[in-house]
Order: sequence, then C-alpha cells, then structure tokens
Amino acid sequence: QVPLVESGGGLVQAGGSLRLSCAASGRTFSSFALGWFRQAPGKEREFVAAISWIGGMTYYADSVKGRFTISRDSAKNTVYLEMNSLEPEDTAVYYCNGDTFSVGSRWYAKEDWGQGTQVTVSS
Repeated sequence: QVPLVESGGGLVQAGGSLRLSCAASGRTFSSFALGWFRQAPGKEREFVAAISWIGGMTYYADSVKGRFTISRDSAKNTVYLEMNSLEPEDTAVYYCNGDTFSVGSRWYAKEDWGQGTQVTVSS
C-alpha cells in the first residue's frame, strides 16, 4: 500500500490550533478505521484518534479528548485532525494510517508509515 500523505503541521504557541490533513486520494479501504498517531522525540509512537470507515465512529486518546477532533471529507477522500488548545506535550511528528484497529484499549496500525508532519508547540 502506498502510505498516506500527512500535511498541516507547523509551529504554534501553546493554546493555539492546527488542522492536520491526511490525503487518501486513489485509495480504497477495507479496514476498520483510519487513525492518527504521534511520536515525540525519545518516545514510542502513540495513538491519538481514529475514525471508522463505516459509520464514522470516532475514538480518542484520553490525553487529547475534548481538544482534538477527527473528521473526514468523503468527497475529498481526506481525513482531518483539528487540534485546539495545544500544549507543549503535543509536540511530535503526527502520522496517519489507513488500516487501524483496536484490541481492547490498545490501538494498532498495519500499513507502512509515511513521512508524517511535524507539530511543535512552544510554551
């Protein structure tokens, strides 16, 4: 599978907002969900949010619940991650993955990772 393409990252002050995009043009999906993950320097990649392909159910990590919103535009075949009230702890490279699923409370991604998009939140 060709990795999805993330964009929209940047440098923002604490309390600010960013909207990330994950473009899936030309792709079809038979998996459960598309997920956003992030990896901060020196840390493991972690789950952020997911949206199911059927029904558009949304799921969030506790650390971003109430601040981040995942959505999709089916016409554009694009999934967005709206990030508000950003904190320095949100600084990471953000990745999207088109084949994401959960087992219990843990989320997994099966596709190869793309380049990601850097989000840096200054205090």
